[in-house]
Amino acid sequence: MTGNTPWRTAVQATLHCLTGCAIGEVLGMVIGTALGWSAGPTVVLAVALAFVFGYALTMRPLRRSGIDFRTALKLALAADTVSITVMEIIDNAVMLAVPGAMEAGLTNWVFWASLAFALAVAFVLTVPVNRWLISRGRGHAVMHRHHAH
Repeated sequence: MTGNTPWRTAVQATLHCLTGCAIGEVLGMVIGTALGWSAGPTVVLAVALAFVFGYALTMRPLRRSGIDFRTALKLALAADTVSITVMEIIDNAVMLAVPGAMEAGLTNWVFWASLAFALAVAFVLTVPVNRWLISRGRGHAVMHRHHAH
């Protein structure tokens, strides 16, 4: 991790995770809402897409560097599963805790402000988790062994 402190690396890893989570969650909410789904199936879709986009964002530079799909997928799973899981648990817990956030719908500012707040809280609480993983050679530390950033 040339020149990076474990905290800086943890922040970068968490920002990466946040990007995939945000893309997946917003897309899942838009699709679920467009299809007229209730909150439950919409949240399940949003969480599933958060994982898909999180892993895809990790795999992209690995694949570009010549690593085969299967190896890239294994590395993405090792690098991001704990981080995405923690971020999704916190994010969804905050969304459920904010009164009216889930019921507000995509056209209401309450939904978007709640989502932004939930993602910010999830980011702050996930950075120490990633720092702990990296300090033990896990999480995004496995990516640096394969020059993935």
